[in-house]
Amino acid sequence: MTIHDANVLTLEEFVSTFRWIFEHSIAEQVSELRPFPSYQFLHHAMKKRVKKYTIEERVALLQTLPDFIETIRGQNPYNQVSKQSGFRSLTSREYKKFIAYHNKYIKKFGFPFIIAMRGHNKQSVYDALKKRLKNSENEEIEAAIEEMFRIYFYILREIISNEDRDEIKKQSV
Repeated sequence: MTIHDANVLTLEEFVSTFRWIFEHSIAEQVSELRPFPSYQFLHHAMKKRVKKYTIEERVALLQTLPDFIETIRGQNPYNQVSKQSGFRSLTSREYKKFIAYHNKYIKKFGFPFIIAMRGHNKQSVYDALKKRLKNSENEEIEAAIEEMFRIYFYILREIISNEDRDEIKKQSV
């Protein structure tokens, strides 16, 4: 899909296309800001909208995201990066450590651990989980939101081309 394609979708099509990335109301609100010159501007508009959320709204948004344990089990269909990060080779002991720390995290913060897996391996994710458990509630909400923004950026970069189809055709002739 090109950014032009995204810009000409109806409201319903836009929300349907992007609700699996952004939460439904974010997709709806961001659609009103079209046209976007690039996926980066679409991403920026989404970030700007979320930054206006109250702390309670941010926590509610984080609670809607896929559970980290599903991701490392490979049960999150939207995350192919976990396969490349070494999580398929977790030993039983490592898996139990992740579950224990993740349960502490959820108990402390009330939402699942969020991390953009790209560029990480199982050790760096484990270290980040342990380190972020030391954050205050506000620090962790901000850290999780920033990780969510990274995830959204990577997804948008993969599914939207900034080039217009006509430009692609001209270049290929």
